[in-house]
Amino acid sequence: MGGLRLLAVALTCCWWPPSSQGKTLRGSFSSASARDAQGQSIGQFQFHGDHALLCVRINNIAVAVGKEAKLYLFQAQEWLTLQESSHSYTCSEKLSKAQLTMAMNQTEHNLTVSQIPYPQMWYVFYADKYTCKDDNENSQVEDISFEMMLLNPDAEGNPLDHFSAGESGLHEFFFLLVLVYFVIACIYAQSLWQAIKKGGPMHMILKVLTTALLLQAGSALANYIHFSSYSKDGIGVPFMGSLAEFFDIASQIQMLYLLLSLCMGWTIVRMKKSQSRPLQWDSTPASTGIAVFIVITQSILLFWEQFEDTRPHSYHSHHSLAGILLIILRICLALSLGCGLYQIITVERSTLKREFYITFAKGCILWFLCHPGLACISFMFNDYQRDKVITIGVILCQSVSMVILYRLFLSHSLYWEVSSLSSVTLPLTISSGHKSRPHF
Repeated sequence: MGGLRLLAVALTCCWWPPSSQGKTLRGSFSSASARDAQGQSIGQFQFHGDHALLCVRINNIAVAVGKEAKLYLFQAQEWLTLQESSHSYTCSEKLSKAQLTMAMNQTEHNLTVSQIPYPQMWYVFYADKYTCKDDNENSQVEDISFEMMLLNPDAEGNPLDHFSAGESGLHEFFFLLVLVYFVIACIYAQSLWQAIKKGGPMHMILKVLTTALLLQAGSALANYIHFSSYSKDGIGVPFMGSLAEFFDIASQIQMLYLLLSLCMGWTIVRMKKSQSRPLQWDSTPASTGIAVFIVITQSILLFWEQFEDTRPHSYHSHHSLAGILLIILRICLALSLGCGLYQIITVERSTLKREFYITFAKGCILWFLCHPGLACISFMFNDYQRDKVITIGVILCQSVSMVILYRLFLSHSLYWEVSSLSSVTLPLTISSGHKSRPHF
């Protein structure tokens, strides 16, 4: 039931009209910065509905009036058009293309942003009478401190929500995800701990898999804490957001090393025609070296993507070069490991062992292909839905993959416990395995 409810929330987060989101910005309007860039970039936000609001408070009205300070709002499509043909427009002509303009001549300004039928990104820029001048007349002009709130309408239509259209529903999703993790931990934690303590051929696998799961749960909890605070003040807890992404990266690295080590180890064991302990963690210098090299490569790409794209959950996006390289890497890994497992399956005589490898291949391929697959599927959605589809979809698919692997290795770990006196090779024969194999 928990899994079905989680899936339902994930679908509604992606399909329902956004019902919350926004943010609070603080800083200074700088004439020098505005002149250098022909408009100082303040922020961007995905407004939606007919009652979205931009609220600005400034601390020095006299300076703002003297500089003829203004805010310019561009819709994404218009802004991209201007960027592509920037050489065709002068500074003044660019600013004149803004869909909305707000003169700052009061302590507090409220601007209602009427929206087209679907949410769209808006870019906010600051400019004043010095912005389009070539001289240095504004070099000594005082900056203007400001606080800006970007708000979307809530369920009652009031402009009070701090979430943008591209993030709406993630708060609820992470709440339910944390709840599901907690319920599962209450039910299975004790039996899992006992299975790990008993040792056996699956001991190391279960330890690494559990570590990856704990990191994933920690990421969900940190995200929930961040979004809970963000929903109230539009700022959140940036440290928790960064911690969530770090936990997720660490979980990705753990799982990648686990899957690569197992697949490479089994493949090399088969090549050497050794049948001893074929389903355990068969570590060889070659398999370890390959796993470490690919893990380091993915780690570099993941951290590179963080520096290129600082948006929440950017490690699931596909907007940067690093993100594209990650997708290519995962496709190559899925194909490579899939081919290796296929070769093992085709020559395996034991039906039970073949079933084990097939199930493992499903979990392995799902883990690697969910991101590339969802990146392609996301193009069927509107712009504001794409990142949510990828973020939520990747988390759910990888959770399903981990469940598949847990069921597989726990069942064989328990089977080994009751069969260890009969043989040292697992699983045993079909006759002694299929009927009595316990399930988790």
